[in-house]
Amino acid sequence: MRHTLISNAVVSGLAIGAQASSSALVNRDLASEIWDDIKEAATCTGCQVILAALKGLSDLGTTVLVDTLTEVCKLSGAEDDDVCEGIISREGPVLQYILSQLSLGSETSDALCASAFGLCSYPDVRNYTLTFPSTKPEHSTRPSSSGQAPIQVVHFSDTHVDLSYETGSNWNCTKPICCRSFDSSDAPGNTTTPCGPYGNTKCDTPLSLEESMFDSIKSLSPAPAFSIYTGDVVAHDVWIVDEDEVLTDLNATYNLMAEVGTVYAAIGNHDTAPLNDLPTSQVPSKYSANWTYQALATNFTTLSGDSSIMSVAENYGSYSSVFAGSHGIDLKVISYNSIFYYVDNFYAFLDPMPYDPDGQLAWLIDELQAAESAGQRVWLIAHVPTGSSDHFHDYSHYFDQIVQRYDATIAALFFGHTHTDQFQISYSDYSNQNSDTATAIGYIMPSLTPTSGPPAYRVYDIDPVTFGVLDFTVYIANISDPDYQNGPTWAKYYSAKETYGTLLSPAVTDSSAELTPAFWHNVTTVFETDDTSFQGYWARQTRGYDVSNCTDSSCKNQTICALRAADAQYNCVVPTVGFNFAKRDETDQAHVKAQKEKCDDTGLVSLLGKIISSSQNVSN
Repeated sequence: MRHTLISNAVVSGLAIGAQASSSALVNRDLASEIWDDIKEAATCTGCQVILAALKGLSDLGTTVLVDTLTEVCKLSGAEDDDVCEGIISREGPVLQYILSQLSLGSETSDALCASAFGLCSYPDVRNYTLTFPSTKPEHSTRPSSSGQAPIQVVHFSDTHVDLSYETGSNWNCTKPICCRSFDSSDAPGNTTTPCGPYGNTKCDTPLSLEESMFDSIKSLSPAPAFSIYTGDVVAHDVWIVDEDEVLTDLNATYNLMAEVGTVYAAIGNHDTAPLNDLPTSQVPSKYSANWTYQALATNFTTLSGDSSIMSVAENYGSYSSVFAGSHGIDLKVISYNSIFYYVDNFYAFLDPMPYDPDGQLAWLIDELQAAESAGQRVWLIAHVPTGSSDHFHDYSHYFDQIVQRYDATIAALFFGHTHTDQFQISYSDYSNQNSDTATAIGYIMPSLTPTSGPPAYRVYDIDPVTFGVLDFTVYIANISDPDYQNGPTWAKYYSAKETYGTLLSPAVTDSSAELTPAFWHNVTTVFETDDTSFQGYWARQTRGYDVSNCTDSSCKNQTICALRAADAQYNCVVPTVGFNFAKRDETDQAHVKAQKEKCDDTGLVSLLGKIISSSQNVSN
């Protein structure tokens, strides 16, 4: 039945699409028919029917696909008309190319229906054998803390500076971001909801707020040894952003960032145009994103002071660089392009999906092997956390195999993207999760952008010999403070060791003790039995802002499950219609959790999911 429905949809799409090319009126009629089909799609088969119709349209060319899909978007009310037009016109050519490669009913189409639309179950992880240059050394373990005085490292992420932010403009608009004069009613003096000079929770970051954070970092004593930045420079004006804006934003932020000293940075999904869509070399050169790779390579080289970065990063946005330790052991920082593994990257849905896009996993293995052989420690930095709901399961699993092989070399992993304060644990055996099988820890940084709560950055206390994390302190500028708009005051929010170390038995309070993967596993076991501790973690994710209800056992269990799932197939997220796009709803804890895991993007993959979510609200 499934393949019969798909075949009929292809024929219907081609026939009606041919008529659509001759008349805008017929085009709207076709959009109405597709909208009706979407409203009926509540299963994986229904999703395949939608894909079949879109594929039929794409066979008639980009113009027909874009025009028809834009009308569908307008009918759904998922976004304002101009937002529909802007997003679809920018990403439509990418969608047309991917649909031309797509085999209906394939694992790739199922992955699209699961990851973007929530209408299919996640496909099983495909078997893929990774090749390692050497076997894992026997009895390899994490080195013990040295007891030496720590160094400090700053971590910030998701700055999303809006260079068009306008103080006094409307913060209560209907666009993906506000605090701009989209029309005269939004302009300063015309709106009853004006935004202040240092930002608003409905808006991206004003330049003044970014400058304030960097001033705070520069005032730290002792000064940090270096900083890490886990991506997303560009604002959320995704329906109008173009190459010129991206380059202007990248250069503006990275030039300012240089004031804080050495910085190792990673590419984010917003750091290109159209957003999210970073192709591999398998994609025809006319879709190339080399312009953004080359711009970032220049910025990464300047920030790190390492000229060797240029030749690697300009190829696909990844690189490694060595920070010389003062005790005879060096730290290798490996920044990799996680957008290859991000479900909102349409180019990732090549059919069949490659097992190792552009050989990056093989490159990671080589870099880690070289570090192990040289006796170096390693930090891995990237934008999208491997265990999040918008990371492909296949690539998360392959990546986790690499982590397991080199777990004694990898001191820690660092991510951004979710805009929330989180962590994730890797295990050698996910069916037997305990402190002995916990092997790696990933730190997920909240954002500067205030849409998920007060702007934040972290300061890590780092062992100068092992480069393990001994503690971290989160600093915030409390946007709810009545005096905030007079100038942000950056203050300590909490310390990880003070907050979580005291929960354990025996307590972990020694300043020289590492926050090991076992430490963090033991924290999650406390969350299981101590609701007060869990609720504290839940609130800290958004720095106390707009804290939703997570007292239901399903919400708590899923949250803890996700903390223990650096391999994303174990994160307990089950696709449901619109699961990535729902507002926080205290009656639906699964949606609450998914909302906290995902950056609020409005690219085309997300927009299609939003359209389907809107259709379910209409049909119900």
